[in-house]
Formats: sequence, C-alpha cells, structure tokens
Amino acid sequence: MSVPFSNTHYRIPQGFGNLLEGLTREILREQPDNIPSFAAAYFENLLENREKTNFDPAEWGTKVDDRFYNNHAFKEQEPPEKEKSQTSVEEETPVQALESSEEDKEKEENAAVKIQAVFRGHLAREEMKKMKTDDLQKEETQENN
Repeated sequence: MSVPFSNTHYRIPQGFGNLLEGLTREILREQPDNIPSFAAAYFENLLENREKTNFDPAEWGTKVDDRFYNNHAFKEQEPPEKEKSQTSVEEETPVQALESSEEDKEKEENAAVKIQAVFRGHLAREEMKKMKTDDLQKEETQENN
C-alpha cells in the first residue's frame, strides 16, 4: 500500500543541486542520445578540472546559495593555511581568469538555452498552424461534399 503524502523530508546535500543544474544545462545544450554515458563523461571531466584548477563548482555554488539565503559564507576569513603561506600574484591570476571565463561560459550557456527554447517554441507554433490549416481544409471538404 502506498502513501500519497508523507511527512518524510529528505535533506539534499549542499552542492548537489548545483551539480545537477550544471549537468542539466549541458544535457539541454548538447542534446546527447545516451544521457547516462554523457553524464558519466561530464562528471569525469568535472573531476579532472577540479583536480587541475582546485575549483569545485559544487562548493562554490553552496557558498553562493548560503550567501543568498544566510549571507554567512563570505564573512569567514581565509583558512589559516592560506594566511601562513604568502601567495604570489602569478598564483592568483589563473583563478581570476577562471572565474571570468566561468562567468562568460555561464552567460553563453544561458543564451544558448534561451535560443533553443525560442526556436522550439517557434517549431511548436508552426506545427500548430499546420494542424489548424489541415483541420480547416478538412472541414471545407466535408462541407462541400
């Protein structure tokens, strides 16, 4: 027997929603035939990029969400390890370049999703026009007979 409504509420881990949003965006943009293999390749690529650049989109998204809802994440100071080690400008430049390219990439992805949505809407409207004209023609032929 199934219960249609339940008081059970599962807590979604922080960063999980951001990972799924990124995967969904890429699936919508690429339109792969085999979604599970595409998802596996996407997450493998994400892991490789995280190891190379030390940038974790799930952690970053969690901080952004926390800042939006609570405004606590960015009040914290840098960890003690970073305070002890002095970072040079050359080490900080790739991270800044990565953030700007991530912003540009996100803007491009949003634009691509909007373009796809508009085009699909256009196709749907054209299909509806065809269906309406076909129905009108059928009615006219039935009236003439």
